[in-house]
Amino acid sequence: MAVRHRLIKASPRTVWSVLADGDRYAEWVVGPSSSQQREGDWPEVDSTIAYEIRIGPLSLTNNTVVRRCQEPDLLELEARAGVLGTARIAFELRPWGRRDCLVILDEHPLRGVGGMLHNAGVEVITQIRHRALLARLAKVCESEDGAARDGGAREAPAAGPRPAGGGAHA
Repeated sequence: MAVRHRLIKASPRTVWSVLADGDRYAEWVVGPSSSQQREGDWPEVDSTIAYEIRIGPLSLTNNTVVRRCQEPDLLELEARAGVLGTARIAFELRPWGRRDCLVILDEHPLRGVGGMLHNAGVEVITQIRHRALLARLAKVCESEDGAARDGGAREAPAAGPRPAGGGAHA
């Protein structure tokens, strides 16, 4: 089971707003090159988002389903990984002082062969991916929170394609 945490210099409300926007999944998750809400109203239970992962000329489409949502501090997802099965991914948000948020990310295989193949090597790769995911989430949230604290004085990012990620999904 891979558990990792990160202190994000943004309010829990800001972090939640990023997690609660299914169209922004590819901004902070390592792997997807694009994402969009698919079914339901994300992050309501059983709502889904679809995302595309590009590896060279290959393009894979998967989806993630909300399994548990306790706004504003808990979001549990089931991410599909094709033939490997699914993984449970949980985000817990804790206020840290008056302005920051401690994010705890917990992931483990749930269904399929991914659980049978899970070993210490996979755990190391998952920890590396989580470090990158939480760094990306922090960058997005801290940028937004900083803009809000400055009264919107910072320049908003231009609309356009989401940054491509490398590696596996989350």
